[in-house]
Amino acid sequence: QSCCICGQSRATIACCEADCDLSFHLPSAKQGGCVTLFIRPFRSFCPAHSPEQEVEVSPEPGTVFIICMEPVEDRKTFNTMVCPACRTAWFHRDCIQLGGQALHAAFLSLQCPLCRNSDIFFIDLYIMRIQIPFR
Repeated sequence: QSCCICGQSRATIACCEADCDLSFHLPSAKQGGCVTLFIRPFRSFCPAHSPEQEVEVSPEPGTVFIICMEPVEDRKTFNTMVCPACRTAWFHRDCIQLGGQALHAAFLSLQCPLCRNSDIFFIDLYIMRIQIPFR
């Protein structure tokens, strides 16, 4: 198989969508918009089939990501998320996951940093495959 991102051969990661035959290399995945989930069920998605939030909202002009304070893009992607409860708190996936929000707060105390909602916020993070430890 050839990589759908770099075009080189021996791409070993395949999109988990049934009708998709695209494959990619792990190093090419992030730069090409592919998603590889390192939590169960360990699935990978090509850019066309990556999961998205169901919340339909666009950011107001001048909105910043609540954790890193960078400007929000004009649309929601797999790498950007919005709190489904308040619809005004925007996050990078990496800020929530790798920045420690989900890992430090864990299952019982994870909440939106802006509106403090925990129920709807937790469910959406779980659906978007953010790893949340139970401790």
